[in-house]
Amino acid sequence: MNKQINTGEVVIYQTEDGQASLEVNLVEDTVWLSLNHMVVLFDRDKSVISRHTRNIFKEGELDKRSVVAKYATTASDGKTYQVEYFSLDAIISVGYRVKSQRGKDRVTS
Repeated sequence: MNKQINTGEVVIYQTEDGQASLEVNLVEDTVWLSLNHMVVLFDRDKSVISRHTRNIFKEGELDKRSVVAKYATTASDGKTYQVEYFSLDAIISVGYRVKSQRGKDRVTS
């Protein structure tokens, strides 16, 4: 069972080239990003990010229960959906696997 996270401070980051903007949730002393946010951060296809997150949990690198939380998000259609958000530990693990220079620059700076 995934834990629920409360909304915390939202910080908006923009890449130096202005190509991408990313809203980051800061809750419980860590950063939380959705799968779609990681797509923007690492500049990779959603299927690539999804495959790496699955493998991180399948291989036992991280325990999904400790690094994934559900967060209510209102979509453009006005409906509220429960979206999985990943903590900084999971974001960093994905970053090492996707080898995205832009993502490495953002996560480590």
